[in-house]
Amino acid sequence: MPVNLAPTHRRAIAAFILFFSFAATFGHPQQTLNVSERDDEARLRVPAGLNDAEESNLTSAATPVKGNAIVAVRLPAQETGIDWRGVFMGSADFLALEHTFRLASEDATRYWIGNFSASGYADSVASLHGWADGDPFLVNYVGHPMQGAVSGFMWQENDRVYRTVEFGRNSPYWKARLRGMAFAYVYSVQFEIGPVSEASLGNIQSRWPQFGFVDHVVTPTIGTGWAIAEDALDRMLIQRMEMHVANPWIKMLVRGGLNPSRSFANVMNGKVPWHRDDRPGLFKPVPEGTFGTAYLARPPQSISPADPPPGVAPFDFSFNVIARQYLGNTDAGTCIGGGGESGFRLGAEWQGMLNVGGCKMLEWRDHWSGDTLTYMAGPRWTPEAPSKWVPHLELLVGGTKVTQEYRDPTLEAEAASMPDKNEQQDIAKHNFYTTSWDRNGLTMHVGGGLNLRLNNALELRMTNVSYEHTWICPVNGIQYRNAVQVSGGLVLRMGTW
Repeated sequence: MPVNLAPTHRRAIAAFILFFSFAATFGHPQQTLNVSERDDEARLRVPAGLNDAEESNLTSAATPVKGNAIVAVRLPAQETGIDWRGVFMGSADFLALEHTFRLASEDATRYWIGNFSASGYADSVASLHGWADGDPFLVNYVGHPMQGAVSGFMWQENDRVYRTVEFGRNSPYWKARLRGMAFAYVYSVQFEIGPVSEASLGNIQSRWPQFGFVDHVVTPTIGTGWAIAEDALDRMLIQRMEMHVANPWIKMLVRGGLNPSRSFANVMNGKVPWHRDDRPGLFKPVPEGTFGTAYLARPPQSISPADPPPGVAPFDFSFNVIARQYLGNTDAGTCIGGGGESGFRLGAEWQGMLNVGGCKMLEWRDHWSGDTLTYMAGPRWTPEAPSKWVPHLELLVGGTKVTQEYRDPTLEAEAASMPDKNEQQDIAKHNFYTTSWDRNGLTMHVGGGLNLRLNNALELRMTNVSYEHTWICPVNGIQYRNAVQVSGGLVLRMGTW
């Protein structure tokens, strides 16, 4: 039988989980290490390939004096590749912590796990539509972006070539953030509807109002912005403070307090929260006075450029804003929403596309709401062009799911006195005064567009205009058979940089 927890109890459980997660790391004794040992926290990295004079200039300021600072030493050749074991272990720890919190604080999740059905997971995935998912603002636009920032930092720690890059006007940093955003998207989808997810553990999306795609979009996008803000604070404020403050406890509080997502990612990766790959730890005696010379004078990190084949990228994905007009209706306005699209290289001018998008109907009848979800795949042709303007044509086939809901105002007024103290009562109350319809139909999409290539990594989708035909019957008098859609967005090209 499920146990309902008061908000104070939920907060206490959350604090308990977070405390012991950090305590497990804080409890490890800090050992005094020889700076000649290979320890990322024990010294400053000096890029490989410097001649003796360059290295002498860089390290001459590291003459031992009193206090704490940074020692510059030569390291072995730069590491490359991805530490996939680290990615898997960090992600597993993060998932375990998030699902433990869900089980401890959500009575409905415990109830539905205890009443498991084989069709529950499929129902959760099939029920997705629209934008909102019923969560409060802090969950959607603070909690999930933090999840995106944490997963992005977790990826960067295991992306060996990019783990020490710093915020600034340098291409390696922005490449690192884009790579982290791609992983944050994958992690978010797995957390929402993957094998170990809200959909599989509790069937969250199968119940009102947890249907929307908001978390799929804001987690990687706003989360990447959050990570960039923390990187800027670390580079412009925290490092400058460390040049003038010797107390390691103050440094520890500043690093952790101003970079909460990075600190949490460090814990998930099995490191102390204040860990930095680009400079020493906080409790190691090293010469004073070298931070502002040896460290800040470090040349930019050299990263080998990619050598992709000519034509389309090996892989790309985009986030798009969608405006769709269903033809033949007098009382249904434009459908506004968004979507994501992935492209896989088939040849120099051909890609295989996967497209998922949704939109919400505007200018709807009183007490009615409606939205649509499309899921399609097919080829795209992109002719090679010498200029930065890149045209394309596409033919996609898939399906469309149409959802409508009517809220009876008379029954809604009667339901005002019904109890809604837990999720089951809230759902029962909502079902009392609403009626829902949904239909699915085969869809064919024909369209084309024009992109502006900003650099090897990014393209701006200026416009994509398409016509869609869906084999579906009218739903409550609204025709969904024919639609014209206009979209635009940002395209991230992978394997080209």
